[in-house]
Amino acid sequence: MDKSINTILTYIEYPFVKNAIIVALLISFSSAILGVILVSKRYSFIGDGLSHVGFGAISLAAVIGLINDMLIVLPITIIAAIAILKRGQSSKIKGDASIAILSTSSMALGYLLMNVFNKSLNVSADVCSTLFGSTSILTLSDMEVKISIILTSLSLFLFLLFYKRIFAICFDEAFAKSCGIRTEIYNFFFALITAIIVVVSMKLVGTLMISALIIFPSLTSMKIFSSFKSIITFSALFSIIATLSGILFSLFYSTPIGATIVIFDVAVYLLTLLLTKILNTKRIHRDNI
Repeated sequence: MDKSINTILTYIEYPFVKNAIIVALLISFSSAILGVILVSKRYSFIGDGLSHVGFGAISLAAVIGLINDMLIVLPITIIAAIAILKRGQSSKIKGDASIAILSTSSMALGYLLMNVFNKSLNVSADVCSTLFGSTSILTLSDMEVKISIILTSLSLFLFLLFYKRIFAICFDEAFAKSCGIRTEIYNFFFALITAIIVVVSMKLVGTLMISALIIFPSLTSMKIFSSFKSIITFSALFSIIATLSGILFSLFYSTPIGATIVIFDVAVYLLTLLLTKILNTKRIHRDNI
């Protein structure tokens, strides 16, 4: 046990590991808060749809030889987020249909671009690392770390700034609109926050597992708490615990970082599910005595 702890402490001393942990914790904190809103608005799979759009944008950036793919991935993902939220209010195309249209077409286009135009000799490896994440979180440059910190901090700032209005829109948009709140403006900021967090999360868990990073902490928290503030607080706490545990486990046992973090998120959720069921059973049994 002491040897394991010493090994982990040795790993943490490396600057690239510190950078990875800082960025990962910021991502997990931001995505957990976002997840509460997405689940409440019944847009749980918007992260999944936007990550697929991001895959298409990454493929496009690779084809044109863009060194910093964030320059093209972030704008395209923001536009897609706005389109999904806007079309989700349409009577003809609902939110889930909008997500399906964008995600499937973007994935198909991205894979086509990578196969036809990508100059890499190992397209399968490139696609796999993009979809499921890779060790890129451990090779972040100082500039990428700064960009990640700025983007996650911006999203958290916007959330805190418009917290009350986001809360109102989240639970009853029609009522919020009747109260004079310009819901379209705040939906735009909500789309912006969502796109930023999804794009930054791609470095951590890949494009296929972002939804898990967003959804599971909020579902775990909702199983225990009922107040909005408590759900957000403990959702962030559960996400940070799972992310930190996943990174340390991955470093020690050489497992894929993104997949390991998601498994820890799932484990925390299942454990909470089991504990709440046991406690509810005991309470029912006690009440019947």
